[in-house]
Amino acid sequence: MSNASDTILTGTNVDFLEAQLARYLQDPATVEPSLAALFEGFGTGGRPIVIEGLTFPKVVNGHGQAGGAGHESLALQGKVDQTVFSFRLRGHLLAQLDPLGTKRPPLEHVADVGMVSPGHFSDAELQTLVDPQNAFDEPRVPLSALLERMRRTYCGHIGVEYINMYDSERRRWLLNRMERSENRTAFTPDEQRQILTKLTEAETFETTIHTKFQAAKRFSGEGADSLLPMLETFLEVGATLGVREAVIGMAHRARLNVLANICKKPADQIFSEFGGPADPRQYLNRGDVKYHMGYSSDWTTRAGQTVHLTMAFNPSHLGVVHPVVEGRVRGKQDRVGPAGRHGIVPLVVHGDAAFSGQGLVPETLNLSGLRGYNTGGTVHLIINNQIGYTTEARQGRTPLYCTAPAQLLDIPIFHVNGDDVEACVHVMRIATEYRQRFHTDVVIDLVCYRKYGHNEGDEPAFTQPKMYELIRAHPSVRALYAAELVKRGVLTPDEPAQILARVTQDFADAHARGKATNLVRDPSHNLGVWSRFKGGPDAEVPQVDTGLPTSTLQPLLTKLATVPPGFKLHPGVQKLLEKRQKMVAADEPLDWGAGEMLAYASLLNEGYRVRLTGQDTERGTFAHRHAELHDTLTGNTAFPLGDIVPGQQPAQVFNSPLSEMACLGFEFGYSLDTPDAFVGWEAQFGDFANNGQVIIDQFIAACEDKWKRLSGLTLLLPHGYEGAGPEHSSARLERFLELAAEDNLQVCYPTSAAQMFHLVRRQVVRPIRKPLVVMTPKSLLRLAEASSPWADFTTGTFRRLISEVNPAVDPSAVTRLLLCSGKVFYALSKARDVARDFTIAIARLEQLYPLPGPELAALLGSMPKLTELQWVQEEPRNSGAWRYLLDALPPVLEQAGVRLPLTYGGRVESASPATGYLATHEYEQKLLVDEALLRRK
Repeated sequence: MSNASDTILTGTNVDFLEAQLARYLQDPATVEPSLAALFEGFGTGGRPIVIEGLTFPKVVNGHGQAGGAGHESLALQGKVDQTVFSFRLRGHLLAQLDPLGTKRPPLEHVADVGMVSPGHFSDAELQTLVDPQNAFDEPRVPLSALLERMRRTYCGHIGVEYINMYDSERRRWLLNRMERSENRTAFTPDEQRQILTKLTEAETFETTIHTKFQAAKRFSGEGADSLLPMLETFLEVGATLGVREAVIGMAHRARLNVLANICKKPADQIFSEFGGPADPRQYLNRGDVKYHMGYSSDWTTRAGQTVHLTMAFNPSHLGVVHPVVEGRVRGKQDRVGPAGRHGIVPLVVHGDAAFSGQGLVPETLNLSGLRGYNTGGTVHLIINNQIGYTTEARQGRTPLYCTAPAQLLDIPIFHVNGDDVEACVHVMRIATEYRQRFHTDVVIDLVCYRKYGHNEGDEPAFTQPKMYELIRAHPSVRALYAAELVKRGVLTPDEPAQILARVTQDFADAHARGKATNLVRDPSHNLGVWSRFKGGPDAEVPQVDTGLPTSTLQPLLTKLATVPPGFKLHPGVQKLLEKRQKMVAADEPLDWGAGEMLAYASLLNEGYRVRLTGQDTERGTFAHRHAELHDTLTGNTAFPLGDIVPGQQPAQVFNSPLSEMACLGFEFGYSLDTPDAFVGWEAQFGDFANNGQVIIDQFIAACEDKWKRLSGLTLLLPHGYEGAGPEHSSARLERFLELAAEDNLQVCYPTSAAQMFHLVRRQVVRPIRKPLVVMTPKSLLRLAEASSPWADFTTGTFRRLISEVNPAVDPSAVTRLLLCSGKVFYALSKARDVARDFTIAIARLEQLYPLPGPELAALLGSMPKLTELQWVQEEPRNSGAWRYLLDALPPVLEQAGVRLPLTYGGRVESASPATGYLATHEYEQKLLVDEALLRRK
């Protein structure tokens, strides 16, 4: 068999062959006779055409080696087809993308590039009529016209990576959309004038700040000015295609410009923020810098349609807002339902260095097609400054393009020269049409430059002198486009200056207003779906009764324990459901899994929605939940939570990919738009939350303080010392307690099934919305003592402090109080009861933050002979709650009027959370229990 390069019957020509077959089926006379014979010989009866060992004459100087004119024609067409495919595959490598005109890396090693170079065909061949592979309406065109169309489509100011996409329908749509238009849009004079106006607004906003607030940080968008008309195009075109809402996420670069000129945040308010509040005391320990703030508004298109815009707030951490935006969009989509979900679009503006450098980017991209995370496609727009702070691309990434991480998805990637604003707008039109048609991600690489340093106080010439020599001499995008429109006769020579003067005056007036009012406003908050909920001090919102009557709870547990007819369960799961059935029938205590699932079912029964995600969450890492059931014979699944009550709100329990930071960010974003839901993220092991620490620190712990935004997200973090080693013992309780301040979090450590039931319900039923961090158990999931009787579910609420439960302990005789949290209680209680020393009382602090001070003070006051208060924990002394309580407990003692020594019981300080040896763990555990019980002061 000949080499694959000698034949057109290769994978590289699949589009050509498919198109020829389709044409043959319509009219056999319209294809080459040899191909018609081929198709006829193999038939078209629905079976695939399989071609083995079939080759065509090798091309030499455009002529076949043998076989006459027909073979020569076919050989030329094969050469043409390979060249057209090369344009589609590699044309982007020849595109002129850099506004600064720097040379691209040598491309000699890319074989296909030679095929798209001049001289590849003879003059005679250039005049030959060939099949254009659907690039023209006509079935045959001169080769010269075809090649010229290919060059204009793929090798101008737009480069496209798309031909390797698996989906033929999307690939062909893109091919036709680009090639028939030669990758340009014929803009009307009014559209061109609007583009220039938007460029003028972009430039003038920056120059106003540059002159009025010299050296102030703003992270200028100059050099990337085409961003503004691109975003406007997304809104104008998108609105005609059903876009009704967009959530925008972006970091610092050009953010203020987008806020002013796209989100329509009043410029005078932005200018006031540069000056700062008239009274600095208004923002003590709260607020954020102006280029982190979010904003919401409505965009009215020129056709009168409305698109609601949300600029998501975000911290400095690059790319971290990306999964948050996705989660917010999914939350909004779930709220409106299937009919309107594609009208809500995530649009994320990235930096080039962050897109290629941050691992969170591919983590989040990987979510795009997953059932639990799909948002119907994200429009990604990369502001490619060709530099990251002071690090050039050659130092910051290995691939040729910063967009390489996006290649893990089957999506198109556009590269466009930022100085060609019409090309930029054209690309955004295609991207918007594509997203609304196919509902997958699409990436635009806006290749531009950064006029100043990373910020306006930086000197970029220190490290990139040659680049900034070019930039200083380079005209602005507005100036280039204005000159081009005048040259074309679209505008008179005076019109660009008139537009500039008008926009300059508008921003000058806004600056004057901002200076006069000096008004800094808090972000809008608690509006719309949030109007029924509140933040603020926890003590101002009373606890609520979360118990429910058995007449409500038992039918719910029955539904959770019912197997669909004919369903064959794994014996282990069958046993678990039978146990739940006995809990209903025999009034047996409920274990942890039953209590937790009953909490979710009860919320659904009351009209709330439930969403819980995490690695192995459907089953539960420790096989206690089994929210989704699997038929061992058919592989079919059942989801009892989805059928609790007719017409119920959605219930979602999804296994997540092996990602923490992206998934946790997604769920935080989801919680921002679903205050009426239980939204939970579960770590496979508690210490896996380490990988989401940026989300925890910058968003979850600080969102109310920085941005006035509330979240009811719940983190379920398995925690407990059971000999599992350093990596699977600790959820790092101490980190959450270090973050706790101003009632920003709830940190709880429940020890029974009923406590978990009430805690989950309290998180939704109370009108306050605070993130909840739960140290969840492992061994307690099956510990009989952690089960709860039905009576514990029917009344009361989550008990923040559980005092001594053994009736043999008389508070008036207690001399020592052991205060603890979590499963160590069961070890202490058992050892104390065996020793029968009932002068020792043991109390469980089930909520560590906010500390239940009144309950603690009352407990201490009930023990008149108390001489010592000891905190006992499993964690090492430098971990856990000890150091937090050293500060938090003394005010409680003072409130109770008690003067007691506060002592520590637990492991010694350790750089590692736990030992790696089970025998050592058991020795340490016995030691800490014995010392806690025998210690005397």
